[in-house]
Formats: sequence, structure tokens, C-alpha cells
Amino acid sequence: MTPVRWGFLGAGMIATNALAPAVHAAQDAVLQAAGARDVARAAALGPVTAYGSYDEVLADPDVDAVYVALANDAHLPWTLAALEAGKHVLCEKPLGLTAAEVDVMAEASARTGRTVVEASWYRWHPRVRLAQQRLAEIGPVTHVTAGFTFAGQLEGNYRLEPGRGGGALYDVGCYAVSACLWAVGQGMPDAVAAQLELGPTGVDLDAKLVLDWDSGATAEVRAGISVDAGQWLVITGERGEVELRDAPYTSWKDDATELWVSDGTGTERVPVPATDAYRVMVEETSSVLSGGPGWVLSLEESRQTAAVLDAAFAGGGPL
Repeated sequence: MTPVRWGFLGAGMIATNALAPAVHAAQDAVLQAAGARDVARAAALGPVTAYGSYDEVLADPDVDAVYVALANDAHLPWTLAALEAGKHVLCEKPLGLTAAEVDVMAEASARTGRTVVEASWYRWHPRVRLAQQRLAEIGPVTHVTAGFTFAGQLEGNYRLEPGRGGGALYDVGCYAVSACLWAVGQGMPDAVAAQLELGPTGVDLDAKLVLDWDSGATAEVRAGISVDAGQWLVITGERGEVELRDAPYTSWKDDATELWVSDGTGTERVPVPATDAYRVMVEETSSVLSGGPGWVLSLEESRQTAAVLDAAFAGGGPL
């Protein structure tokens, strides 16, 4: 298969530490170009060509697909610009700041014939896939508890800027909300209740959500960027429980993990080897873009997560 030639927009921490190494290690992928305001930072990613602007990456005829590694408020404009330039797009989470933004991307994707994928990398981790496979054993899911919190060093950080998509829900809440949606497996909840603790700049520092489905399934979500660190995902069904122990959203290449599956009489602790889910995401996305096998996160799932966050910011209520 002809390798997909990737171009990076941005050379921040995730691009530098995770995505660029993942592309270099991946099969059928090449880091063709990278652009940053400081061309030296772009060159440090190890691309074939380094540029001092994002527009130059989009104009490069040797770039097939673009990874958008920019602040949250830049996701929409640069995703649209990449699509109009004829490039496929892998965009950092959250894909859009609203469901309406995701809709705009989806329209542009359909019109240009280019694919847009949200880089919610934990979804490619084999433990998450195993959890999804094992849900049938615990019966219909009745309740999910999901959370991602940390005590961030926020001074001078864009996470405190509402105009740039700051706040806990956009930063880490999107992980926990998306987990509740795939775990319950019934699409959008029918109601959302939200309690947000806002900081001096107006962003949500701590968020607590309750999702309700008419079927009776419920989910509790916690997201925080100024509280004690923690990650959890526990999925309860009519006949048992599935738990992703220890860092369900950020287990990386050095982290061997376990999936706990309980049936009411005992708990099976299934070992999962350490995996670079960033590399798996790059490989499978590259394969799909080339017409080969693989899985990519659908725009419909990304839209559902964005719509739940919309409802939370609106104060909750029926959907």
C-alpha cells in the first residue's frame, strides 16, 4: 500500500511527543511536512519538509492528509482550510467546540470528498476495544461512571481562556462523555443535568454531569482541571460489571493494563499489553484513507459528544 503522506499543522507537546513519533513508527505512513510559526520547531518533528506556516503545508502537493495539532478554537478553521485544499484531516479532540461546528466539518467533508477524523486516541487502544467486545457478557448497560480530573498548572495556559476553547469539559470531559456514549450504546441521552464550577476567567474548572436515557440507563461524568488527579471508567450491566483500571483514557506505550470483568460471582482480570494507541490510530487511519481495512471514529460519534457538551454548557435539560 502506498504510504499516506502526513502534514502537521502545529508542533506542540502532543505533536512532538506522541504523534510525530507515532507517524515515524507506523506502517504505511510518512511525515511529509510540518508547519509551525517557528520553523525550527517544525523541523524538530523530523518531516521531509519543514515550513514556517500552516498554509505552506496545505499548499504542498505531496501532502495527502493533515493532522491539526492546534488549540481548540483553531480546529474548525484549519480543518475547513485543509479540506478545501484537498487534504484528509485527523484533528485533535475536541473536534468541534459545538455540534454545529462538527456539522460544518461534516458538510465540507462530504462536499470535498475528503475524510475528517477526531483524534480521540484512546478509542484505538486495545483495552477499549476489548471492553466493547465484553459488554455483551454483562447484559444491557444500566449505569456508567466516568471521570478524568487533574490539578493543572494553569497560569498562562490557554485552558483558562474561554475564547480559545478552554475549560475542563473540552480538555478532558470529552473523553469521559464519549466513553459513556459508547458504553451505553443507545445514541444521545434524552436529558443532561449539569453542575459547573467556573473560574475567574469564566471557564469550567470542575464539571459534574448526569446523563439519562429513556430506557432507564444513566451515566455520571466528572471532569476537572484544578482538582485531585484521577481517571475512572466503570460500566455496570444487568449481569455484571466491566472496569478499565488505571488511566482508561491515557494508557500509553509503556503502560501494561488490565480489564476487569465481573459476573457477580467473581472477577476476571484480563491483562492487556502496553500499546502505543497513537501509532494504532495513525496506522488504521492511514489504511482507511488508502481504501484498506481499519477503523476510524465516525463524525456521528464526535457530534454526539459535542452535543452533550453543548447541553451541559446550556445548563442541562431534555434533549
